[in-house]
Amino acid sequence: MKQVIILGRGGQGAVTSSQILAIAAYSDGKYSQAFPNFGVERTGAPVRSYARIDNKKITLREQVTEADYAMILDPTLSRFFNEKVNTLVIVNSNKSPKEMCIATTAKVVCVDVTGVAMKIIGKPFVNIAILGAFAALSEEITIKSLESAITKQMGSKGPAVEKNILAVREVYELAKKQK
Repeated sequence: MKQVIILGRGGQGAVTSSQILAIAAYSDGKYSQAFPNFGVERTGAPVRSYARIDNKKITLREQVTEADYAMILDPTLSRFFNEKVNTLVIVNSNKSPKEMCIATTAKVVCVDVTGVAMKIIGKPFVNIAILGAFAALSEEITIKSLESAITKQMGSKGPAVEKNILAVREVYELAKKQK
């Protein structure tokens, strides 16, 4: 079973990220689950959301304490990141992994997701776009299933769906270069 932590701030869409990730994994024929973990609900407060992906039924129903992957939506939260991650940490940042100073033995990759979001979406909406980096670097989900999951989750939001898919594709290509 692969476990994923998504760290963001309230209102940044970490919960939506985990839901889309789970839908994408399911579209790829895997079992999946997504669930949030947060204290007082307020905009800007740190939020953790989780996802699990497996080839067999997932019966585990507890918080993720040791993950295979992590995504950090807001780079200022990297100083609060203390979970054990075994494989990969993806940080939304234009800095180098060394500059992030994340205490982990996992590989750290920084991708300027905010830059891509600003260019394509016009706003710093990074929660969906960062999943492009996850698809490219982890290979746990396909880009095709990710695009399908975005369409399913966002429904009939027209241009917003198209812009998010374009952002995912660009982040995917950026991340592939860092593999």
